[in-house]
Amino acid sequence: MNVNFDNIYEHIISINDSHLKWRFTEDKFNKLPNEHLHQVNPLDKAASRFLWEFIMQTNLHDDIPFKKGLFRVTDKARILDNNRDEVKKWLYQRGFAFDKPVFLSWQPTEAAIIPWKILVKYFDSFYYGSADDLTVIDQSLNWSLLFYHEDEIYFGTNTKYVASKTFEDTDFIW
Repeated sequence: MNVNFDNIYEHIISINDSHLKWRFTEDKFNKLPNEHLHQVNPLDKAASRFLWEFIMQTNLHDDIPFKKGLFRVTDKARILDNNRDEVKKWLYQRGFAFDKPVFLSWQPTEAAIIPWKILVKYFDSFYYGSADDLTVIDQSLNWSLLFYHEDEIYFGTNTKYVASKTFEDTDFIW
């Protein structure tokens, strides 16, 4: 069976079968409370590959952070040692419903589906600077987030949106 957005939920695996479970289940990292851990839905290898190929086929990252002309507006945030709350607020201000399911893709073999609120609350469990590039999308591709391995977050959207001024005096790679 080919994986697509209509059947991707049939490819959810147990957190215990995910190679990334340590991020969410071990005390030395950021052990999530059970009520939130149960909302992290890792995907099997076939679904992970589907998301990876969807992102590649749309040429989403042909130009870093996003393909030129794909989004009307691009906004960005910088993750620093002492600004976790500021980043959470910036993510919250993207304006998505907390229960909105979003797709996370780290690499061709690792992906997950989570509610937006879980990403906002625990973004630093899903993204580790200098170790990860993480793409977050929904199936419409009217927006995307790129958590870039240099502790930068890029948000592209086609909706009417005014870029945040929170990080306007911050240096970014792009």
